[in-house]
Amino acid sequence: MKKSHIILIVIAVIILGIFFWFKNTYNGMVSMQESVSAQWSNVENQYQRRLDLIPNLVNTVKGYAEHEKNTLNGVVEARAKATQMQISLDNLDEASMKKLNAVQGELSTALSRLMAISENYPALKANENFRDLQAQLEGTENRIAVERRKFNDTARAYNTNIRRFPKNILAGMFGFSPKPYFEAATGAENAPKVEF
Repeated sequence: MKKSHIILIVIAVIILGIFFWFKNTYNGMVSMQESVSAQWSNVENQYQRRLDLIPNLVNTVKGYAEHEKNTLNGVVEARAKATQMQISLDNLDEASMKKLNAVQGELSTALSRLMAISENYPALKANENFRDLQAQLEGTENRIAVERRKFNDTARAYNTNIRRFPKNILAGMFGFSPKPYFEAATGAENAPKVEF
């Protein structure tokens, strides 16, 4: 074999090796980005489930606690804000994540107040429909927490992958950007005080 043939073969092998590395790296980043997108959809799905339960819960409470209009209006307004808050994975950044957390926090607070008024109405607490809705809402809150944790895990794996050298160079070239995480609400690090 001629020396020029060997050089051409070596160059071809190097070019093919580089091509396959680029291809596999790019496709791996795309797969991880799609995993983040799918997990974000799961989070949104659970938020929507909670939004869908609220009107039934408000209507049930309305029948028993008609003079609790401020609380009921607060829940309806918080739900309306949460319904209007739409974030796609493409525009998901720190600022939009903070805004989403604030809106969802307002909704959670309003729902907590709604659940608290049931203590004043024994007939409402005994209502089977109210108890079922309350159980579904509690289950949904748990699902939201699980999906948010899974989203954070998926986003962490993706962010780590695109920030490692030399993948960070390709990520920058092709527009793969880090995704933000869900964070605990302000003050969550402080244990509540219980006084008797």
